[in-house]
Amino acid sequence: MGTSNGGIINGQDWEDLAVRVIRGLSMDAPTKAKSGHPGTAMALAPLAHVLFGRVMNFDPHHPSWPDRDRFILSPGHASILQYALLHLTGFDISREDLMAFRVLGSKTPGHPEVHHTPGIEVTTGPLGQGFANAVGMAMAETHLRARYGDALMNHHVFTIVGDGCLEEGISHEAASLAGHLGLGHLVAIYDDNHITIDGPTELALSDDAAGRFRSYGWHVVELGEVPNDLDAIEAGIREAMAETSKPSLVILRTRIGYPSPTFTDSAAAHGNPFSAEEVSATKQILEIPDEPFYVPQDLYDRYREVTRRGREARESWMQRCQADPRWPALERELDGNVSAYEATEPLVFDTAKPLATRRSFAQSMAASSSLLPSIISGGADLTENTGTELAGATAFSAQNPAGSKVHYGIREHAMGAIMTGMALHGGVLPVGGTFFVFSDYMRGAIRVAAVSKARVIYAFTHDSIGVGEDGPTHQPIEQLASLRAMPGLTVIRPADANETEIAWRYAVQADGPVAMILSRQNLPVLEETAKLAAAHLRDGAYIVRGAETNPDVILLGTGSEVSLCLAASETLKAQGIATRVVSMPCQRWFDELDPAKRAEILPPGTPTLSVEAGSTYGWAAYATRSMGIDRFGTSAPGDQVFEYLGVTADNVVRVAKEMLGITSGAA
Repeated sequence: MGTSNGGIINGQDWEDLAVRVIRGLSMDAPTKAKSGHPGTAMALAPLAHVLFGRVMNFDPHHPSWPDRDRFILSPGHASILQYALLHLTGFDISREDLMAFRVLGSKTPGHPEVHHTPGIEVTTGPLGQGFANAVGMAMAETHLRARYGDALMNHHVFTIVGDGCLEEGISHEAASLAGHLGLGHLVAIYDDNHITIDGPTELALSDDAAGRFRSYGWHVVELGEVPNDLDAIEAGIREAMAETSKPSLVILRTRIGYPSPTFTDSAAAHGNPFSAEEVSATKQILEIPDEPFYVPQDLYDRYREVTRRGREARESWMQRCQADPRWPALERELDGNVSAYEATEPLVFDTAKPLATRRSFAQSMAASSSLLPSIISGGADLTENTGTELAGATAFSAQNPAGSKVHYGIREHAMGAIMTGMALHGGVLPVGGTFFVFSDYMRGAIRVAAVSKARVIYAFTHDSIGVGEDGPTHQPIEQLASLRAMPGLTVIRPADANETEIAWRYAVQADGPVAMILSRQNLPVLEETAKLAAAHLRDGAYIVRGAETNPDVILLGTGSEVSLCLAASETLKAQGIATRVVSMPCQRWFDELDPAKRAEILPPGTPTLSVEAGSTYGWAAYATRSMGIDRFGTSAPGDQVFEYLGVTADNVVRVAKEMLGITSGAA
């Protein structure tokens, strides 16, 4: 099975030499950096060579070719392994880049980063995330293949996972869903090395991984102790690829740090660079020159010959695309082109019919779906409740992968990471929803999406104490401040249906993740937003009412509290107090405005009261005083909870007058 790759370099079989060289590079880079994880990379050198040298289709000169096989290194700490293979196979990663491993600004950071290093598909590091990302990529491939046919979309997603990935809870969630959906083009290879940082995995782990994955509906290939047998490894992977109705787990027993004379099978090989003496001793065993970053030119030449198959596969794919009438539509989706939808007029909602923003969100998404066929929407068992049930769509299932409605089940963390994988695969725009308080369960995935600039849209509903009777466990308080603090995440809390419509239109064209924070309860549809939101929402904040040059006080609200501020402004106006109401749906967008424009909206020195039914943390940057909730909620009907916690129009009036030095009852 390996004869087609035969060849001799300096008296050695070239593939055997390749594995030795990869092991050498896996030691050299961490040793030079005085930081890194050599052991796993050394152990997995044969597997990595089989994947890149024998199995996968990719073109180093066109790393974003849409129908390439995808590779995800879920234990991203072993990044030098991936960098070594990308370098050897001809990606734009030089020997000097390998030598700059973990150096500021280099192409070879400590963990793989998408958009930073050619050939890296996703950002990995937090264990288990990459595995769930792979499930998302496989879902995207399966969905697009079902819609456009094998001729245009037909590739595999390969991921290496470690003990840590499988211990993390996210892997259980993601594996369960992948088995249920029958993702036959997903192949996970389990690096079963029995080592964690603390020591042997047996300290904390006694799972039957094979039994566990079989119970999820996976095809399992137990290779046993053949970590250096290239033909056996390839045979196991080919068997997995041949199973097209189930995802596959290939279990490979490896020896971390092999063949180090001191650190083989040692926890010390996991996260500690080897000394120069240990590197020299190991290279002697490997029978390669004791020189840093050794790669003979003939080895580069052999890898260039091997990767020819990927170039030929890409060229054949391009010919098929040119002949297939479905290609222009697929190309638009792969490019994320939303121009046809941008050209349409926004929905305008009826002011006579109060509407929860979760409901208007669903209407906005449904209205756009015919022009945005890339939308694939669903919820963590809350699809209808969160407005993410795409009207008219069928469910994505093993029997119907062309469906655009995803039932993620009660798996928030996996849902978030799967959405990231789908987005980074390309061709789909994932939308996923859950109650806002449960965003905490998926926070790790949200953060990686932000780091990765993944185009995903979160619909976080039941956004405040308006949840009511479900009580403090379900009433978000600190979540808004927490997510606003996350770099790269756009957080939008619209005031009503009209703001939600405009926010949705911005979200579908964003270049990174967007969190829509939506109400459970019905909210008034405001006449002002119908006139102003389309023009001013992207400013992050705008004057809804009271554009006087010198207002006495500014009421600054978000979400459901904007209408509360408007009600308070009527009372204040009747008492002769010039009041401006400002809606601030997105703090980050406001922060990006020109300072002069910000000053027009929130004039410095004008008493400003922020009103939001959540933590007041962060509002001091915009307001003189903040009305909010810096405690957990309570169980009662929503209107009673607002009253009990003082988030009312009457209280806004009282506090605003206090700020102006007006005693109670005085005009």
